[in-house]
Parts: sequence; C-alpha cells; structure tokens
Amino acid sequence: MVEVNGNFQEQFRQAADEHAKVIGALKAEAPVVEAIAKAMIESLRGGGKVCFMGNGGSAADSQHLAAEFVGRFQMERKGLPSIAFTVDTSILTAVGNDYGYEDIFRRQVEALVRGGDVVVGISTSGNSGNVLSALAEARERGAVTVAFTGGSGGRMKSESL
Repeated sequence: MVEVNGNFQEQFRQAADEHAKVIGALKAEAPVVEAIAKAMIESLRGGGKVCFMGNGGSAADSQHLAAEFVGRFQMERKGLPSIAFTVDTSILTAVGNDYGYEDIFRRQVEALVRGGDVVVGISTSGNSGNVLSALAEARERGAVTVAFTGGSGGRMKSESL
C-alpha cells in the first residue's frame, strides 16, 4: 500500500491555488495569444507550417501540440501542417554527433523552415541554447518566432513574438 503524506490535502490546495494564479496571469496575456493565433492562421492559409521544439518535458509538449494540429482539436477538420523537431531520433542523434547538441534544432530549421512559417520554441527557463539558436535561424529565414517559457522568460522572452 502506498503511504500518503498527512499534508496531502493542504499540498493539493496549494497546488490548485498556484494553478489558478497561472490561469489568471494567462488571461492577462490574451492580446499576445491572439497575435500568436493570427500568425499561425496566416501562415497556414499561405501554405506554411507550424514547427515546435523543446527539451525534456518541453519536447513532449512540442509533440503534443504538433499532434493536435495534424490530428484534430475540438472539431473535425483537415490536418494542418505541423511538425515537432523532437521526434526524429535519427536526425537528433546524427546532428548531435556530427555538429553537437546545440545544433539539433537549428539544422532542422535550416532544412525545413521557409519564410512565413511559424516556429515555436518551448523552454521552462527560456535559456535553452539549442532552442535559442534555432529561433535565430528561423528569424533569418523570415519565419515568425514564438517562445513559450516559464518564469521570467529568460533570453527567449525578448527574441520572439
């Protein structure tokens, strides 16, 4: 049998309160969320795609978001062009081996991203070097860059939409 800390209910309440604060803060960012949505819609309507990347849990988030674009989200519709740069282990390991881990996303941007695409970097700290370099490459190619970060946003905050 699994033992539960006696303070479980209080810990749960504190976690729920923290989530409520985050939701409140997100509501205040509605204009930014709208700008991101409009950029994605414009890209997709113009024949572009939305690309996602991140490390660790952010890699999983990237894959989930790309799956929602290609699959369906809340309604039946045609699949939308989207890719997570985190899913191809052959690319990740080849680029990591030949160039270094810092280039695993940048090389994919170089190969796959065109002007008008949207490239989303996800990083809890906002300081992931491989995401930052890929976002820089995407901007050079004329893509719209978006950063989803935690905390203060790190370096990524000032380098995207």
